[in-house]
Amino acid sequence: MQLTTEERRERIAADIHKNGKIRVSDLSEEYGISEVTIRKDLEALEAQGQLKRVHGGAVGLNKLYIDMDLSERYMTNSGAKKTLADYAADFVEDNDTIFMNAGTTLTYVLRAIRHKKNINLVTNSVQNATEAALYPSFNVILLGGELDSKYQFTHGTDAERQLENYHAAKCILSVDGISSDAGLTLYYANEAPLARKMIESSSKTIVVADSTKIGKGVFARITDASKTDILITNPTDNTKELAILEKMGVKIYTTED
Repeated sequence: MQLTTEERRERIAADIHKNGKIRVSDLSEEYGISEVTIRKDLEALEAQGQLKRVHGGAVGLNKLYIDMDLSERYMTNSGAKKTLADYAADFVEDNDTIFMNAGTTLTYVLRAIRHKKNINLVTNSVQNATEAALYPSFNVILLGGELDSKYQFTHGTDAERQLENYHAAKCILSVDGISSDAGLTLYYANEAPLARKMIESSSKTIVVADSTKIGKGVFARITDASKTDILITNPTDNTKELAILEKMGVKIYTTED
């Protein structure tokens, strides 16, 4: 069975994480495609922070996304994140109350909506709350609770109970995977219950996720993918998964639309 571009790139990424280096000629032979196409794969994977291209191939970065600190995550795939954020900004209106979980993609979303008027933001992200507090027309509520010091977000029963006091017009989520089978998922289990409550307490849920997260399921499940009203992503070859999500009621927008 012929692999899609996304499937091939996922296998290449897994290979380099395992072996530390790969050669264009070897990949061309393994997948039965041209070296030009393989180089395009490596270029895309480099943009995602998966590897570094070198003459004749690529080397691993010795660090998976899950192991990166906050600043490294912010810079990874930054171009795609900014494009997604600019697109997501069109769905935010003046006077909205918004829930946001933690996630570097949402930092870009905040910057894209900073000129909106009278925005109430409720978030568990220390970094995003601190930044949004500088925006004159934003009212910011940082949920209290246990603090994840590495990734700068709050979680736990105190944060969840506080969230019960609020209702949002929109919940804008950053996830590590969205799949018709696995649902909405995150790497970190301690944030999943809070993200679930954000969805339950919102009129509309908007997921902002780049194409590498489409069809992907990771450790901690938030809820069914059908709870997503709008998915904003960038172009992907995984059209089969997008079609299934659409049948589940998810309205999908890609940045090429």
